[in-house]
Amino acid sequence: MSKVKQEWLFAFVVGMLCLVLAFIDVANVPSAPSGLRQRAMVTSTDNNLVRINGIVKTGPQVVNVQLLDGPHKGQQLPVVNQLTGKLEMDEFYESGKVILVEYQVRDGKPADAVTRGYYRLQLQIILIFLFFILLVAVAGVTGLKAALSFLFAIMVLWKLFFPLLLNGFPPIPTGLGIVSLLTGVICFSVGGLNRRGLATFIGSMLGLLLTTGLATWFAHLFRMHGAVRPFAEMLLYSGYYDLNLTDIFVASVFIACSGAVMDLAMDIAATMDEIKEKQPEIGLLEHMRSGLRVGRAVTGTMTPTLLLAYSGSHITMFMVFLAKGLPAENLLNTPFVAAEVLNILVGSFGVIAVAPVTVLVAGLLYRYTGVDAAKQTEAELDGVYTLSSLETGKVETL
Repeated sequence: MSKVKQEWLFAFVVGMLCLVLAFIDVANVPSAPSGLRQRAMVTSTDNNLVRINGIVKTGPQVVNVQLLDGPHKGQQLPVVNQLTGKLEMDEFYESGKVILVEYQVRDGKPADAVTRGYYRLQLQIILIFLFFILLVAVAGVTGLKAALSFLFAIMVLWKLFFPLLLNGFPPIPTGLGIVSLLTGVICFSVGGLNRRGLATFIGSMLGLLLTTGLATWFAHLFRMHGAVRPFAEMLLYSGYYDLNLTDIFVASVFIACSGAVMDLAMDIAATMDEIKEKQPEIGLLEHMRSGLRVGRAVTGTMTPTLLLAYSGSHITMFMVFLAKGLPAENLLNTPFVAAEVLNILVGSFGVIAVAPVTVLVAGLLYRYTGVDAAKQTEAELDGVYTLSSLETGKVETL
């Protein structure tokens, strides 16, 4: 089978897997009671019952809306927007804005409506579509496979990993199984079913195994209870009292850094592949030295990437500590900051380790497997035969 047909076949298989996952229900959790959800235009608001304390608003905001879609399009109804005082959760509506409304049908008319936030779904779909278009336009078939791998990762996490955890599966082994599946599909999808893809997969998994071990060890040493993640406490209050939040935290550490580990492993494996293609006769040690030189440069930029990615999502938290004038010891010793320190540094260990490991794996694969290995062995035998002929004074043309 030609390389192009193989790539298209792999893309088709990944696409079919995504389609299958869309119809799988592992959690078996009954759906929450809900009604119809439609877009609606805010026509007016009644804020008389809203209590304002500084910047915090609590109480019900009555919003009058006109439905823009669905079987009751054009009808108007009042909607209750219950403000809880949590700025990260509440939204305060104004006239002329489009929101998402959920309502029941009573006697053929909409009733008991509640707000579900400003309507953003269309913009999200447009953004995803533009992302896929740009990816395919830049990288061609490889971009298509990367887009499908992106979708596959979402479906595996949403339809398999999260439901399995809710069903009581052990988080660390389950997380390793899921991340192995994702790593295999992504590495072989982008890198191809060849030595480059295999080197990327093996290097990534070895780096992730190191990360898993370190995360488990240091989570115990740090006495991390796992409830430092957002909504962890709410998850317990939802009836899942037996969940091991600490192991879930450990799983989140190596899953979070798996993308960076795969990225670096792919860079190294692609470099080793390119070197071998341009210099087929290169020796094992020189091949590995060349890969390590690239690995050092890439590792130097990848570790700050993890720091910026993780700390960037906690800017306001750091600003609170600075605004209150608290010392650095207090900041670094708090559970949620210590959790991020563990997340960043343990993830960086995996990223650093994956470079030499992938170089070693790729060097051995390109040296001892495939057509190149056979050609190099034949060249070595020819060299021995030629040297023997020279020693006996019989120079032959090979």
